[in-house]
Amino acid sequence: MELQERQVLETKVKNAIEQIRPYLQQDGGDIAFVSLTDDYVVNVELQGHCGSCPYSRMTLKQNVELAIQDAIPEIKSVENIKDLE
Repeated sequence: MELQERQVLETKVKNAIEQIRPYLQQDGGDIAFVSLTDDYVVNVELQGHCGSCPYSRMTLKQNVELAIQDAIPEIKSVENIKDLE
């Protein structure tokens, strides 16, 4: 992925996250963009209640990932960095 393409995609991802953030904050959680891989995987950190919620994986895949992919079809998946540890 070229630098310019990465920057454009990262900006789009960050904008999509800003659209999702208020819904997570309503439940005491939050989300932070961490990185975008060359394989079009977005790494995020779920924070607050979302970081410890037993349903966080479902929220991430069924809500966050789908919303980001809807806005940016090139994105293959969204992963919580805490699940990668």
